[in-house]
This record gives sequence, structure tokens and C-alpha cells, in this order.
Amino acid sequence: MPFQLFILLSLLCALLPLHHGAPGPDGSAPDPAHYRERVKAMFYHAYDSYLENAFPFDELRPLTCDGHDTWGSFSLTLIDALDTLLILGNVSEFQRVVEVLQDNVDFDIDVNASVFETNIRVVGGLLSAHLLSKKAGVEVEAGWPCSGPLLRMAEEAARKLLPAFQTPTGMPYGTVNLLHGVNLGETPVTCTAGIGTFIVEFATLSSLTGDPVFEDVARVALMRLWESRSDIGLVGNHIDVLTGKWVAQDAGIGAGVDSYFEYLVKGAILLQDKKLMAMFLEYNKAIRNYTRFDDWYLWVQMYKGTVSMPVFQSLEAYWPGLQSLIGDIDNAMRTFLNYYTVWKQFGGLPEFYNIPQGYTVEKREGYPLRPELIESAMYLYRATGDPTLLELGRDAVESIEKISKVECGFATIKDLRDHKLDNRMESFFLAETVKYLYLLFDPTNFIHNNGSTFDTVITPYGECILGAGGYIFNTEAHPIDPAALHCCRRLKEEQWEVEDLMREFYSLKRNRSRFRKKTVSSGPWEPPAGPGTLFSPENYDQVREKKPAKQKIPLLSCPSQPFTSKLALLGQVFLDSS
Repeated sequence: MPFQLFILLSLLCALLPLHHGAPGPDGSAPDPAHYRERVKAMFYHAYDSYLENAFPFDELRPLTCDGHDTWGSFSLTLIDALDTLLILGNVSEFQRVVEVLQDNVDFDIDVNASVFETNIRVVGGLLSAHLLSKKAGVEVEAGWPCSGPLLRMAEEAARKLLPAFQTPTGMPYGTVNLLHGVNLGETPVTCTAGIGTFIVEFATLSSLTGDPVFEDVARVALMRLWESRSDIGLVGNHIDVLTGKWVAQDAGIGAGVDSYFEYLVKGAILLQDKKLMAMFLEYNKAIRNYTRFDDWYLWVQMYKGTVSMPVFQSLEAYWPGLQSLIGDIDNAMRTFLNYYTVWKQFGGLPEFYNIPQGYTVEKREGYPLRPELIESAMYLYRATGDPTLLELGRDAVESIEKISKVECGFATIKDLRDHKLDNRMESFFLAETVKYLYLLFDPTNFIHNNGSTFDTVITPYGECILGAGGYIFNTEAHPIDPAALHCCRRLKEEQWEVEDLMREFYSLKRNRSRFRKKTVSSGPWEPPAGPGTLFSPENYDQVREKKPAKQKIPLLSCPSQPFTSKLALLGQVFLDSS
């Protein structure tokens, strides 16, 4: 090579920008500002493609540039992407979509819908958007956040799911017809996550509307699972909701079980519930004792603890993030680094990975652009600031853009070995994957608020504080402001007080009548059945006894935590003993 040409090429190389996927020359972490803009561009490429080619269908088919209904014909991608729009700063599109959803979404339809998916995507997405509406500049109605069109939509959708909980065990069916209820002959076998993933959305709904039925059914389902665990403290994968007998007895932290454990932790934080946290910590002991091997988590037989599947599932990658929420950072990082090696091996996480063989499992080689490893990176980066976590974010952006980007959005990767694509873009790509990537690279986002700013809101029940931080993400990455649950609580307490007064009144009236020797009914007073009431009058006393103790919460103050776990505004719960 001529010397002059060598000098010219050297100068050109010096002037060219570094490869976006590499750290700087000093080994520095990826530039957050650069990747933040890359992630935003990814979102709009996918979002605009959905609007142009797939709306009003649920999801985009990116290879054929059209749409299809997948989970119930709700324009699901639009609901799932709504709060992501605000996190990216697009208030005008948020406002437009709120109007579109009010005009176009109808839940009174003859469709068989997944109870689990409808809850986490539709109910969760609408609740989150409702609580973020004021921040997005939407003109909210009087009484917000205790009322509003998106809240009414969320309540309507949730009521459509309530018939699924009418089982002898209180554990719900997996599918419900939105018009007719549970179909005759519907299978009673439901996965564990499909039973234990309601407390975040349903407790929020009960707190905002004043109707306790949602939280009640969610708590009953959680308790039935807890009571069904094996003698060694593990739960299986699928259970018969009519008999309470386990059908699939594989125990692990992945598919079919995952968000049950997640909601015990997040429900404990959201509701300041000591019992839910204690339940998770007991499970955590059993999981460490029987399923953890060298910071991997295997599948075992729930009664014996013997290994049944030595595989890592991509859905398990949420676990390090969950560990960070209870302050177990060291274990979380070790497990995260194991999972990250798999990502680096394939440019994504295959659905199943055989740990002893170090390779994919047949027919489970795909990567549908799942968020779980990125979710864990976001949580751990907030806790540690470790630049390795930004490197995962960088690798995710580079891999997704290189492998799955097509003209009409981003396609599911059917096979990570040869990069074949599938004709689907799941709504969680915009709800979760892009959102967690953006939050990883945006340290000043309002979601990460440390309490230094907040909004004071006047409600019919007094003043409350919103937007101070500590958001709880549901399992579809829809953020719930925990402070909002206190804004409307007086409505719920007053409802119970009225019921108590009515009981006392009827009791006095009955006693007075007996004293006068008048003929009276000997049965107990039966409260009028309100909308959505699932409990028979004879069981009403039992249900009412479960209401939480009343807490007098001073206005303009944050309620103090009544148990040992402490919620930090940076998104962690640390135990006192840590």
C-alpha cells in the first residue's frame, strides 16, 4: 500500500465516528443521550407503522404491512403504547390517542379474551394513562383521579373479567367471553401467573372507584395459591381452578409462574402490605434452596425438588430486577451477568436455553423482542450505576435494529441462529421493551423522580400528592403512582362506615321488633347487591371481615410504612436487616 494512501485511510478512520455498539476509546460506557435518541426513533418507526398499516386491529404484522386481532379486538397496541408516549415526552399524541380510544374501543363484544392479558395490557394500560392524564395536559374532569373516562373504561374492562373468578376456589378461569361470561365447557386449567397477577391493577381500581370487589377477588386468588403450595414451599405451573389440584407440577420462576412472584413484591410495595412481602420471602427461600444452581434457576418437581428441566427461559430474565426491589443486589447482578452472556452469544435471548449444553432448545430458538432482561438492567442501573448495564442496553438497540427492523416496524425473530423473522410485532414491544430501554438511558425522566417535585391535587375527598415518584410498573410496564391509591380512599372508608351504620340500624330495628313481639324475619340483613358483586349474601359477613384496618392519613403527607420493608423513591425496597 502506498504510504500516502495509508496516511489518508488513517486520517479517515480517525475522523469517522466510533461504532455505536462499542464503548469510547477510554473504555467509557455508551453515551446515554445518543442511545436515548436511537430508542425514540425505534419507537416511532414501530408506532407509525402500526397507525399507518394496522390500526384499529390489535397488533401490526410487519412483514405484510397489515394488522390482525390477537387478544380481543381492543386496538391493543394503541392502549399499550399510550403511557410510553408520555414517557418519551409526546403530550400532543397522548391527548389525541385518549380521544381515539374513547371513541373507538368497545368492551361489550362477543369475544373470548384472556383474563390475564386483558388485565395487564388493557386494564393496566388504561389505569396508568388515567393517572398520567393531568401530567400529559389532558383536561381532566372534576373529581380526578377518582373519576375520569379512562378510569371508567378500565373499570368496564375489569368488570367483564369478574365472572372468571366465580369458581369454588376463587381462582379465575383463564378465558372469559366479554359478552356472555365464562363459556360452558371452558377449561378449568389455568397457569399460576394467570391466577396471581391481578392485585396491582385490581387494588388500584378498588382504591380509585371505591368498589372493593376488585381487590377482594385478587386477594382471594393470591391466598388460594399460597394455600396450595407444596410441603417444600413451591408452586407448580398449572392448576385446576375448580378442584384446586395441580395439573403441571414443574416449579420455577419462568413462564406460567413469573408474574405471580412479581405481584407479591409489587403488591406489597403498592399497598404497604406486610403479609404479601412475607409470602414472597418464604417463596424466595424455597426457590433458593431447590431451584438455584450457580446463579441459574432451573425447573424442579414441586413436591420433591428434583430437577425436571435444566433450562433458562427468556421470561425468567425479570428475576434480577425483582431481586433488586428487595435489596438483594449482589445476587441480582450475578444472575443478570449469566443471562447477559446468553444475549451476547445470540444477539438476543432465545425462549429456551439449555444450561448444561450452552445452546438453544429445539423449537424454542426465537426472540419475540421481549423486555425482561432490559427491565432488569433498568432496575439494576438505578440501584448501582454499573456501566455494564448500559452496555446491555446498547447491545439490545444494536441487535434489534440490525436483525428485526423491517420497512413496516420490527418483526419477531423466529430463530436467533439464522435470524429468520416472523410476521408479528407484539404490543409489548412498545409498552415494555422500548420503554425500559428509554428509561435506562434517561436518568432525568419524570418516572425516576426522587420526590423533589410533586403535584398537589384537590379531590372531593381532600388534597393529595401525586407525581412524587416511586412508580410501580405492572407486568406490562404500565406505571402506577402509588400515592394515587390514597387520593380516593375516604370514599371506600365512608362506604364501609355507611354499611356499618345500616347493619346497626337493621339490628336495632330487628331487636326492637322482637321486644314488641312482632313477627320479623329471622335471617341476617342482606345488603343490596352492587354492580359487579360476586359474593352471595350468606358469605357477605366473611368478606366484610377482610377489609383492612382504617388508617387515618394526614392530608398533604405520605403515609408511613407499617412494616419493615422501606420503599425508596429510586425504586427499591430495602429490608431493615440489609
